[in-house]
Amino acid sequence: MRRVIEPGAGLRAGFAALPRALNRNTVVTAAVAILFSIAGPALIYVSVAEQLGFTAAQTSSWLFGAYAVAGLIGIVLAPYYQMPIVGAACIPGASLLATALAGHSFAEAVGAYVASGALVLLIGISGLASRVMALVPLPIVMGMVAGCMMNFGTGIVSGTSAMPLVCGAAVIGYFALPRVLKKVPPVPASLLCALLALLLTGGFETANLSFSFSAPLFTLPRFSPGTLLSVSVPLAVLVVGAQNAQAIGVLRAQGYTPPVGAMTVASGVASMAAGLFGGHNANIAGPMTAICASGDADPDPAKRFGAAFACGVFSILFGVFSGVALGLISAIPVPVTTVLAGLAMISVLVSSLTEAFGSATHLRGAFVALVVGLSGVTLLGVGAAFWALVFGSAASLLSGEGKSPLEAGKRL
Repeated sequence: MRRVIEPGAGLRAGFAALPRALNRNTVVTAAVAILFSIAGPALIYVSVAEQLGFTAAQTSSWLFGAYAVAGLIGIVLAPYYQMPIVGAACIPGASLLATALAGHSFAEAVGAYVASGALVLLIGISGLASRVMALVPLPIVMGMVAGCMMNFGTGIVSGTSAMPLVCGAAVIGYFALPRVLKKVPPVPASLLCALLALLLTGGFETANLSFSFSAPLFTLPRFSPGTLLSVSVPLAVLVVGAQNAQAIGVLRAQGYTPPVGAMTVASGVASMAAGLFGGHNANIAGPMTAICASGDADPDPAKRFGAAFACGVFSILFGVFSGVALGLISAIPVPVTTVLAGLAMISVLVSSLTEAFGSATHLRGAFVALVVGLSGVTLLGVGAAFWALVFGSAASLLSGEGKSPLEAGKRL
C-alpha cells in the first residue's frame, strides 16, 4: 500500500535541533511573515464577518480558528521535516464568503468549512495531490511561483510611492545597512529602519488600539447543500490547487523535497479543526512559506525551519489575543507591511526566475506559467496558481519541449 505521509526526521530530532534554528534571523523573519499574514488578511476577515452579521464572539472565534489552529501546522510539520513549512488561512478563500454565505447561519458556515477540510483530507489520503504535482516539471512550477508572487515585488514600488520616507527607509535598510553592519541581515535591517522611520515621523496609526481576549467558540456544524457547493468545493480547490501548490513550489525552489502528502493531509485535518471554531480553513501558506524559506531567514537551509516554527508560535498568540494584536498590527500602515513583505520575498523571486529560465528544457512552458500566474486569472472558480501549472504544462507539451513536459528536467 502506498505510503501517504512521507517519512521525516521526527519530532524528537526536530525539537532537539530547534534551539540552533531559533536565532535572531529566523525569529525576525517570522515576525515579518506573521505581520504580512495579519496586517491585511485579518482586517478582511473582520470586514466579511460584519457583512455576514456575525457577532463579536463569533468573529473572535473565527480569528482564533484561522490563526491559532493554522499555527499548529508549523509547530508540528516544521520540526518534523526540518523544513520551513508555515500554516495559515487561505486569504483568497475569505473573499468568496461574503456572497457565498449570505443568508446562512454561523453553524452552516462551520458545516461548510468542516466539509471543505474533509474533502482536502480525502485528496491527501488518496495520494492524488502528490501524483499530480509529481507530473509537473520544475521550471513550470517555478514560473508559476514567480508569477503568483511577483505582486510582492511590485508592491515594493507601489508601497514606496505611497509612503516614500518610511518605505524608502525600509528599502535602503534592506540593501545598504547589511554592508555597514555585517551581522545585520537584510530583512531585520529593513524592519528596523521602517519602525524607526515610523517612530520619527509619527506614522503609527494608534486609533485602533484595543485590549481584549479572544475566547474560542466551539460550534456544532450544520450542513447545507447550498454551502457545500458554493463554499466547501471552492475552498478545497483553493487549498490544493493554489495555496499548497505555491508552498510546494517555493520549497522545491529552495532545494527542499516537500512532503506533499503530509502537507495535504495536515491541511485537511487543520481545516476541519479550524472550522469547528469558525475559521474558514487552515492550509500551507504560500507567501509566508516563501518568506521563511528565503536565504534571508538564515544562510543555512537546515535552520530555516526555525522561522516557520516561530511563525507558528506568533500565529497562535495572535489567535488567542487577536483583540489587542489586531490593534497593534493595524497601527503599522498597510504600505509599510506591503514593502516589508516584498523585500523579504526578493531572494525567493530571484531563485524562482533562475530555476524557471536558467535551463532550456521548458522555456515556453515556464513563460506561460509565469504570465498566467501574473494575470491573477480565475476560471471556473479556480485561481491562477492552478491554471498556471495546467497551461504551462500544455504549452510545453504542444511545443515539444523535452521528450514531454512530464519527462525532461527536474520534477516535484
